[in-house]
Amino acid sequence: MKLLHNYLIVFLFLGGVLLLKPTYLIADQKSDLENKIQEYETKLNQLKSEKDTLSSQIEYMKTQEYITTLQIEETGEKIVKAEKEIKVLGTRISSLDSSLDQLSKSLIERITASYKNRKASLVDIIIDSTNASMLTNRLKYYQIARAQNQKALMQVMGAKTNFEEQKDLRERKIEELDALKLSLDVQQDSLIAQQAAKANLLSITKNDEYTYQQLLSQAKAEYSAIKNIVSGAGTESLLRSISKGDTIATVIQGQSCNSSGTHLHFIVKEGSSEVDPFSKLKSVDSSNDSNGDAFNPSGSWDWPLSPTIQLHQGYGNTWFVRTYGWYGFHNGIDISGSSSSVYSVADGQLYSGSYAGFNGCTLSYVRVTHKESNISTYYLHVYAQ
Repeated sequence: MKLLHNYLIVFLFLGGVLLLKPTYLIADQKSDLENKIQEYETKLNQLKSEKDTLSSQIEYMKTQEYITTLQIEETGEKIVKAEKEIKVLGTRISSLDSSLDQLSKSLIERITASYKNRKASLVDIIIDSTNASMLTNRLKYYQIARAQNQKALMQVMGAKTNFEEQKDLRERKIEELDALKLSLDVQQDSLIAQQAAKANLLSITKNDEYTYQQLLSQAKAEYSAIKNIVSGAGTESLLRSISKGDTIATVIQGQSCNSSGTHLHFIVKEGSSEVDPFSKLKSVDSSNDSNGDAFNPSGSWDWPLSPTIQLHQGYGNTWFVRTYGWYGFHNGIDISGSSSSVYSVADGQLYSGSYAGFNGCTLSYVRVTHKESNISTYYLHVYAQ
């Protein structure tokens, strides 16, 4: 009976181990913070259509700051939760490792003992009829013990699997924690940049509606002109055939009616669609003053400007797009280099172009149609050479 008692203890322990499931694996309902973030993101989307005045623009930027503050708080809570989960998993893994080693050793000893005394044969029962009853009970006992050994072995194997799964889960949680910490750094930097952008807008406009409307008109003029140029509405003339690396233009210095300062707006169009220029350009010495837009070149092209390349605005849903909301998507990258000379990134045909758009503002550019390719590259805010 003592042996059966021990088996019962083993079964209860291992059964409990196998049933252990981290409570945090159960999907949580949306937290109050998540609901609040969603609420203010809805408000932000509503404000996008109302930013025709300085006051509505400031309200938009304040709302965005508040959302970022909530996101920082939410990420902080996730970090604390992840740290607690990692600690719990570490304690559980350590306990399982020690306990399972002892139980496995004990189980092996029991199986070995059961094998040595595994059963009484039918011959033994017939010859020793006086002890037949005892031998029959002994045979039944060892049959039960063998079945229990098999079950215990399966339990140990299952517990070992659970042990490995929780080790893997802990590793994933550690990776998740590292990602959360990086995300928190980005969110904190973004909040600082958003606050600086709002302060800068108030400084530039001096809280004056007329000055704000001039800035807004400038942004709309540039966005409209760029869209129309890429769609083929610019006035163009063929200049010459060029080779990769040839000087094709010079960056216009200073502000203009459609540019806030000296920079090259570089666009890659493949077929009928603009694509991320970083997917074509190769790694280069660079600096980044775009408030966190990605700078991740992964292609093979040389750059259209001489390094060191300075990124002012990236591609797509950029920081500027999210902060000001004056347009919905940045279809190229804004960069400057160590000189104002602009170089072709490929062999092809060079065109000089311009587009006269909003309030008569003219945007000048050059375009290169790549040789034996469906790719065109656009170089905006430049004078052709």
